Parts: sequence; C-alpha cells; structure tokens
Amino acid sequence: MTSSFPYKKTLIASAFALSALQLHAAGFQLNAQSATGLGRAYAGDAVIGDNASIISRNPAGMALFDSPAMSIGVESITTDIEAKDATYTNNLTASNTSASTDGIGDTSIAPNFHYIRPVDDKFAWGFNAYSNFGTKTEFNKDYQGYEYGGKTDVKSINLGLVGSYRVNKQLAVGAGIDAVYGDGTFIRPANPVVASQFNTNNLLEIEADGWAVGYNLGLLFEVDDNNRFGLDYHYSPDIDADGQVYRFGATPTKQSDTVVMPLPDIAEFSGYHRLAPEYAVHYSVQFIRWSEFDVLEAKQAGLINNYQWQDAWHYSIGGTYYMDDAWELRAGYMYDTSAQADMRSLSVPDSDRQWLSAGFTYRPSQTSSIDFGATYLIGEDTNVQESTQLSSIQGTTHADALLLGLQYSRSF
Repeated sequence: MTSSFPYKKTLIASAFALSALQLHAAGFQLNAQSATGLGRAYAGDAVIGDNASIISRNPAGMALFDSPAMSIGVESITTDIEAKDATYTNNLTASNTSASTDGIGDTSIAPNFHYIRPVDDKFAWGFNAYSNFGTKTEFNKDYQGYEYGGKTDVKSINLGLVGSYRVNKQLAVGAGIDAVYGDGTFIRPANPVVASQFNTNNLLEIEADGWAVGYNLGLLFEVDDNNRFGLDYHYSPDIDADGQVYRFGATPTKQSDTVVMPLPDIAEFSGYHRLAPEYAVHYSVQFIRWSEFDVLEAKQAGLINNYQWQDAWHYSIGGTYYMDDAWELRAGYMYDTSAQADMRSLSVPDSDRQWLSAGFTYRPSQTSSIDFGATYLIGEDTNVQESTQLSSIQGTTHADALLLGLQYSRSF
C-alpha cells in the first residue's frame, strides 16, 4: 500500500476510535460490560438477565426484573502484541533496519455500572455507564519502526438511559439513548533523517475529544420460563472530536480542528435454554457494520484517509451449571472475525480471534451476588505491509490478550 500522506494509514483510525478495544474485539470494539458476560464469552448476554448488566446489551431485558437491581464492576484487559520478521525501509537513505519487537501491549481498566428500576408490571427504566470503545499501545521511544510505532491512547465513556415495556406475558420491547464521550492521544515519531532535515520530532500529533448521541432498540420473547430469545440494535453515531492536530507536510504547527469519526452499528441475536434445573445453554450472534468506517476526515484539514474495512461477526456459545443456591459455574467460546481486510496495521493489529472463557457467581445472600470472569483471547499471525512516501514496513503481527472481570450485583 502507498499513501499520499507521510504517516501510517490504519493507525490513524485506531487513534480516533472514540467509541471499542482493538485487541479485545474486531476493529476497535470493546466488550467490557460485565464480568458475568465475560465468563461465558458473552454468549446469550442479550437475553439471560441474571443481573442488571443486561441493559447494556438489550434494554427489553429489564422486563425480567420485578424489583430494583444494581451491578457494579471492573474489567482489566492485558494485551501481548508481537511484531516479528519486521523490516523498516527508509526511502531517503535506501536502508533497511530490523523492526521486530515484542511486549508492545499494555493493561487497560474498564469500569461499569448498571441500574434497573421497575415502575410497575409493565414499565421499567434504568441507566448505565461503561466503555464501548478504546485502545492503548505504546512502543519504546527507540523503536526502529519510527512512524509505524509511537503511542495510541484512547478512552471512552458510554452513558445510557433506557426504558422497557412488557406488551404481554411473552413479549417485551425496550429503547434507550446513549451519550458517548471519547478522549484520544495519537503520536507518530519521525525517523532520524526526517527529524534532522525538517526539524520535527513527530510526523503526526493529535489530541482530541468529543461527544456524540446514539440510540438502541431491543426485543425480548419468552417462550416459557426456561426458553427465551433476545434481539437488539445499537445505532452508533459519528463523533466530532475537537482538539489539536499536526500533520507533517500539511500543517505548520498544531492547529484547532475537528476530526469526524464514523462508528459501526451493532445488531445481536441471543438465545437461552434451561434444559434442566442444573443446566442451561446460551448463544449469541452479533453483527458489526464496520463497512461504515469508510473515511476519516477533518473539517479544516479535509480528507485524512480512505479505508476499506469490512463487516464483522461474533459467534458465541456457552453453558451454565447451577450448582446450588449459592454457586453458578459458566464457560463459553467465541469466534470473532476481523474488521480489517486489505489494510492491515503493524502497531495495532487486527485478526480473527478465538475466546476461551470461564467464570462463576457466588451468592452470599438471596439479594446479592459476586461474579468473576476470565477470558484468554487468541489471535492469529497476520502479514502486514504498509508504506508512505518516506518509508515502508513489512512483517508479521500476533496479538493475544487476557481479560479479567469482577462484579458485585444486588437487588432491592
């Protein structure tokens, strides 16, 4: 690939993904809504309703509750990224340098909070706060890949207000409004030749933040007490991120600008079946419209880049063992397809992934529970080739991750 801009193509998108974690799910989506869901690879999360965190996946799930409920938790995401057999070519000096490295990943913390308040046997409302998108990678300052390394640090907060209505014994519907805040920092250093000739340390510096408003719709259908299905849709808005932007060759210094970031809509179908008093199976299929991520542009600087991302899918299946009134054990598996097709990134890689998940619930009383979930996320080796007017890089990336979640839930 080549570009008319002297900086790395795909990473710009990741840096301004102000709404999903690059190493946690396809594209830059972040699944960090609950420790309960994490322990089953989020299989059935839009329909099970074992605690208040269901409202992050399906607002109609509030119809399953007949008393107020609250969940609060935290999730840690530790990533391990390796770039191997990588070669950096400096076009100005016609020289090659090894750009292989490991230990690029970092640990991010994502808290979450959910509250449900039934009004009567028909209506319920709730609110929540969690992170839907984010990423963090930072290369060593002496990394020989220069502009293909650097720093990417993106944080987001999703604030949601939801409501549900039970149509009849079997059917419930729900809807909600989401306010998404994102803050991002993106730095790409110049190689020594460019830094010396043009008196610049970095080829790209961006610091920006912004708000956007989206919405979600949900449906819950209960065949009986032991079998139900859920369907939900999340509309993700474009985010106008205001801040300071410097691009080598385009702006003399940092300048005020607004970067427009398109985000993907998400649809999910889930099922839950309690086959016996002790056992249940559950599953989900999620569609993420990453093809909406077509271009990244600034209102003043104009087009930053074109992209060719593809839609992605999550397929997950899990099981729960209800040991007794105090303990539940669960496990799950997810296959997560990549959002990147032809354009691949060395610094923040994307590939198909497999999730191996397990967790448990402990109930110290009839009104409270403690959940723990763990997932080992296995990526694939991915060949990467990127280039600009000044340089090129090629190599193989591999990214794994360990996700741990802890959560406390209570009904009132």
